[in-house]
Amino acid sequence: MDSSSIWGNKNDGKIIVRISPDDIEAWADFFPPQGGALPITNDYLLKKLDLLNITYGIHWDTLRDTALKCNLDQIPIPNVLIALGKPPVKEIPEYFELNPHLAKEKKPVPDKKRNDQIDYRSFSPFTIVHKDQVLAVKHPHVPGQDGRNVHDAVIPFGLKQVEGVTAGEHTRVTEKYIIAETNGQLINDRKVLHVQENLEIKGSVGYATGNIIFPGDITITGAVSDGFKLYSGGSVTIKQTLDATEVVTKGDLLVAGGIVGRGRAFLKVGGCLRTKFIQNCKAACRHSMIVDSEILNSNIFTMETLEMGDKGKILGGEVYAIHGIKAWGIGKDAGKATHIHCGIDFTRQHDKEKCNAALRILAEKLAKLREGLAKPNIGAEKQAKLEELLHRLETERKKTAARIADLMGQINADESAEVVVDGEIAPGTLIEICEFALFVSEPLKHVRIKLDGGRIISEGLV
Repeated sequence: MDSSSIWGNKNDGKIIVRISPDDIEAWADFFPPQGGALPITNDYLLKKLDLLNITYGIHWDTLRDTALKCNLDQIPIPNVLIALGKPPVKEIPEYFELNPHLAKEKKPVPDKKRNDQIDYRSFSPFTIVHKDQVLAVKHPHVPGQDGRNVHDAVIPFGLKQVEGVTAGEHTRVTEKYIIAETNGQLINDRKVLHVQENLEIKGSVGYATGNIIFPGDITITGAVSDGFKLYSGGSVTIKQTLDATEVVTKGDLLVAGGIVGRGRAFLKVGGCLRTKFIQNCKAACRHSMIVDSEILNSNIFTMETLEMGDKGKILGGEVYAIHGIKAWGIGKDAGKATHIHCGIDFTRQHDKEKCNAALRILAEKLAKLREGLAKPNIGAEKQAKLEELLHRLETERKKTAARIADLMGQINADESAEVVVDGEIAPGTLIEICEFALFVSEPLKHVRIKLDGGRIISEGLV
């Protein structure tokens, strides 16, 4: 076949070649000869490729096999890849990628115990991390490689830009990782990772935030809605009202707007508690408690003192304050009575009550065992088992009784505790200091209640 046949008769077999814009791929459409014209030959293919300067990555087997099939079957065969260059491999600089577990989109999880209902209170938008947790993983440098196109020309490799993350405040960089240096909230600020020791919620706590569980201090500029729980490994500051359900803090609890409990709320404070008012709550505080205006129908426990504001009143409920109380008024003429307990370590008292309950159960079991042993003809084997059980329960009873005796000596924690009232103590109020009690039958005004010589007395304030 001479070279002119490559252009030749329009009925000759031929291929039409298309080269991709980046010169990496060459594709061909094969057309068979018509009416006895010349077929597609190897020589024709060589000249066609040479004409188009296709010299690299040629698929010779594909070219020959497709040409033969096209000639024999007399059918066009389109879109055949006849040459493929080698794409360049971009260089990738080393970079840190955010830990995929931290990057996952958070979604509420159905509660299996509630028939797969979703409790949206349990969903939190915050990413909480712990000290020494891996925040990001380093990807090593990947060198680039030049490529070649179908014309055997070099295609220089480029640089792949990767948006990695970098280490910020309260993080550290190791050979392989970015690590959290403290517990806190992970903040990704324009690809810079910070661990924020304090959680600041600029607004209210509700369905937008879910329950709050945080290892450090929490500041909430808005209110806390009913039904949402707060757990803090530090202190909690709430600048509006706390509609409390369950609050547990390792540090202080400071509530500017007051605490509303709706009768089912529970607060456990590891530090001090300060607020404007408390209504219908159960609140336990390891250190002092300061309430500006009133405590209404609540059960209050503090390991130190309870101090009310200048006009602060305790109206209904029970108050346990080991080292004493200062208030403007206690109790009211009508409504729920107010009981005050001072000088008593209520934690020891609670333990004693639990031991007393256990002792009553043990006594009942021992009585039944003795009745069983007193029955005639119970059999040697059964008697041996009952006697062994009797011995174990008797040992447990003695230990429990000894524990109660120890607790009895620890319950009276401060005989110098006082109840100081600048205004009035209403009739119906019961005041206890250690094991001594005073029932107020007539109004007491401007008084100090304390122990004196083994009895409880009230005296006027100077």
